[in-house]
Amino acid sequence: MADCINVTGIRAYGYIGALPEENILGQWFEVDLTLWMDLSIAGKSDSLPDTHNYANIIQQTQRIIQTEKFKLIERLADEIATQALDHDIRLEKVQVTVTKLTAPVPNFDGRVAVIIERNRS
Repeated sequence: MADCINVTGIRAYGYIGALPEENILGQWFEVDLTLWMDLSIAGKSDSLPDTHNYANIIQQTQRIIQTEKFKLIERLADEIATQALDHDIRLEKVQVTVTKLTAPVPNFDGRVAVIIERNRS
């Protein structure tokens, strides 16, 4: 399937991390999503019910970040992918990129990200 929807720059504050400080102080996360589904019907109908409403997945992703308590961003990415696939049966595949904007590593000002892909089984 070549059709996809890209949703980038979803940000939310959460308490996810392996260090105790991350679970207490929290930090910002950024998520990018690619959602594969057949967009041909929406392309012809010009009707929102014929596509994936990305406003819903943005809110869902922010809620997961804000409410879940995981140690690893890998687990966060997997949960976002699982809920996306569960929420819309038309999605064939999801790619989730979770970026930790301020990784707690001394002398490191970069970002750390994981990218996962999950297919509907």
